[in-house]
Amino acid sequence: MINIKLLGYVLALIGVTAIMVRPQYTAGDYVSPSEAVLTGKAPKMQVQLLNPGEATKQYAVIFYQGDEAFSGLEEFAERYHVTSAHFTAIGALSGATLGWFDPQRKMYKKIPIDGQHEVIGMSGDIALYQGRPVVHTHMMVGGPDGTTHGGHVLEAYVSPTLEVMVTVDPATMQKRFDPATDLTLIDPALK
Repeated sequence: MINIKLLGYVLALIGVTAIMVRPQYTAGDYVSPSEAVLTGKAPKMQVQLLNPGEATKQYAVIFYQGDEAFSGLEEFAERYHVTSAHFTAIGALSGATLGWFDPQRKMYKKIPIDGQHEVIGMSGDIALYQGRPVVHTHMMVGGPDGTTHGGHVLEAYVSPTLEVMVTVDPATMQKRFDPATDLTLIDPALK
């Protein structure tokens, strides 16, 4: 016959040990900063120019249920020939993958966000690298219990909407490759 009290102690010890053991991350837990972003994953995206005729353009880029917002922002930047912009956003997601940059590995550690979350804040910029617009964005999301997670956006699946307000500047910003980090960084000296 199993001693229930002893079984309880053993299970408690296993639980404490599991909490104290530091996880070992595999290569699949990381992603290279240079990994390509697929476009065409935001078919419901709608764009409205808010101030026609102005040198500094203001756009509302709206994503809907099931759209993947990061690829959609890349697609927006290409379609509208954006060479310099900054943006903010609010909305909600059904899931996402954020990243934390590990300077030792020169890679982003994936942070999976599962289930419905509010986008508390999202901000970013767009600049040119090798003649193509590149989106760089971070976001903070909140879960149903009020816990928050944040990081570099790798992918974000919209549910029900994400409202991105984009300011496109008349000047061009350029990025350069930084071999020390393997990142593309904005360089104001490049024209």
